Amino acid sequence: MIIRLKSGIVYDPTNNIFNRTKDIFIKDGKIINKNNIHGKINQTIDCTNKIIMPGAIDLHTHIGGGKVNIARLMLEEFHDETDAKYDSSSIIAPTTIKTGLKYIEMGYTTCFEPALLPINARQAHAEMADIPFIDKGGYALLGNDDFFLNLLRKKASQSVINDYVAFILKASQSMGIKVVNPGGINAFKFNQRALDVDEKSKYYNITPRDVVTKLARAIYDLGVPHPLHVHCSNLGIPGNFLSTIETIKAAEGMPIHLTHIQFQSYGNNGDRGFSSAAVEISNHLNKVKNLTCDVGQIMFGQTVTMSGDSMSQHKNHKHAHPNKWMCMDIECDAGCGVVPFKYKDQSFVNSLQWAIGLEIFLLAEDPWKVYLTTDHPNGAPFTSYPHLIKLLMDRSFRNDILRELPKDILNHTILHTIKREYTMSEIAIMTRSAPAKILGLSQKGNLSIGSNADITIYDKNIKDIEEMFAHPIYVLKDGEIVVENGKIKKYRWGKTHTVKPEYDKSIEKSLTKFFDKYHTMKLDNYVLSDEEMENMIGSKVYVNECKYKRKQ
Repeated sequence: MIIRLKSGIVYDPTNNIFNRTKDIFIKDGKIINKNNIHGKINQTIDCTNKIIMPGAIDLHTHIGGGKVNIARLMLEEFHDETDAKYDSSSIIAPTTIKTGLKYIEMGYTTCFEPALLPINARQAHAEMADIPFIDKGGYALLGNDDFFLNLLRKKASQSVINDYVAFILKASQSMGIKVVNPGGINAFKFNQRALDVDEKSKYYNITPRDVVTKLARAIYDLGVPHPLHVHCSNLGIPGNFLSTIETIKAAEGMPIHLTHIQFQSYGNNGDRGFSSAAVEISNHLNKVKNLTCDVGQIMFGQTVTMSGDSMSQHKNHKHAHPNKWMCMDIECDAGCGVVPFKYKDQSFVNSLQWAIGLEIFLLAEDPWKVYLTTDHPNGAPFTSYPHLIKLLMDRSFRNDILRELPKDILNHTILHTIKREYTMSEIAIMTRSAPAKILGLSQKGNLSIGSNADITIYDKNIKDIEEMFAHPIYVLKDGEIVVENGKIKKYRWGKTHTVKPEYDKSIEKSLTKFFDKYHTMKLDNYVLSDEEMENMIGSKVYVNECKYKRKQ
C-alpha cells in the first residue's frame, strides 16, 4: 500500500528541511522516493496547512520496571479518572495500555525507560512489551552493583570493565548505560547519607568520579551511540551545581549525558539558602562539546517520584503527599524509592524549581544538546509536554504564570528577563532529530528515504500551541495510520531497541562464579535472548549499530 501525504509543511531537521511545503510518500512502513513508485497511490491525505514532523522521541521516561509497579500499587486512589478531586492525576502511574494511548495521541512513537535494573530486566521488558504503539528501549543501571565496584576496588583494567559493560548491555537487552548517584546508592547501604563527587565510599573506598570516568570510557570504547546517562550526585540539594560541574569534568572529555539536569542546578544563595544556578550550568552546556542534557522540567500538581536513588528518596520521604512512601532493594544491585509528591505553585522552592528548568531550556544555545523531558513522572506526567512546549514558545504565556508565583523567587531567577521564544524548528529538533541522533537511531527522527514512517501531522490552523501539540490530527506508526482526526484508529505494537557491542567472553567465567556465590539467580537465567524477547515476552528486537568500534 502506498500513502501520499500531500502538500504538508515539513519540518525535518536531520535533512535541514524547515517549514517547506512538500509531499511525503510511504510504502511498507518506510518513506520512499516518489521516483520509485510503481503502481497506484492507494491513499492521499491532504496536508494543506498541516505540519508534518517525524514521530516524537522521549529519551527519558519511567514506563517499566519494579518502581513503576510499586507506584501503581501504592497510589491506587489516583487511577479513577471519574474522581474530580484528583484532576488528571490518574496519569502519574498509568497502566501499560494508557501509557501507549497517551503517548501516541500526542504523536510520540518511541520512548526509553532510563532505569532498567539488569537483574529485573525480564519483568521490565515484559511490561514494556505490553505498551501499545511505541517502540521502546531501556538503559541498564550500573555503577552501584557490587561486581562493578569490586572491579574498581581491585583496579581491574579498562578492557575488563568494557567487557562487563558490553555483557550487561547484551544480557539485559538494553540500549545504553545509566548511572544513578554514582556509588552513592551502594554507600547508602553502609549508612552513608551523602556522597560527593570526590568523597570515598566507606566500604569500597572509591569515589563517584571514579565510577563516572570508568563507565564513560567504557561506553566510548565500545562505540555505544548514547553517551553515559548520568543522574548526578547530590540530587535536589542546594548548592549541588558544583558537584554537577565536577561530574561533567569526570568524563574527561568523553561524551556524557546529564539527565533531569534541573534537579542538579541548584545554588544556595539568599535568605532561604536556595537559588538558581541555571546560568552556571547553561554556560557549561554551551561551552563543553561532549555534554548533552535533558531538563526534567517540573510542573505544578500531583505526581509521584520514583528513582533508583534511594539515598535521595529516603531524604525526601518527609515531603510525601499523600503521606506514604517506600524504599527497597533488589538483589543488592541497586536501590528503589517511591515517594508521591505535589508541586505547589505557591511554594517558594517548587516555583523556583519550575523557573530553573525553563531557564536551562531558554539559555541553551544549541537545541541539538538539550532534550524535552519532565523525567516522567518525577517532575510531571509526560502528558504535560504540550503545556511545556507552549511555555517555551510563548513568552507572554510563561510570564503570565510567573506573575502568579511567589514574588521573592524573582530575586533568585532571571527567567523574567529572558526574551527568547523557541521556534517550531527548534521544537522539532529537540523532540525528534536530536534524540534520534544521540541514541543512534538512524531510521528515526527524520523523514529520509528508507527511514521508518513514524510521522505526526498537526493542524496549523489550531492557534493554541498547547492544543495543537496535544492533539495531532494524524499519527502514523511504521506507515500505518493509528490516529486519525485525533482518535485511535488501530492498535499495533512496537519493537525493542538494543545495542550489542562485542566483548571477550571470558568475563562470563568470573560472572558465573560471582552469581553462584552471591545471587539467587544463575547467570544463564540472567541473560535475555532475542528468542525469549520475541516468543515469550512478545517484542521483536532491533539491534542498533555500535558505529565507532575502537581497539580496547
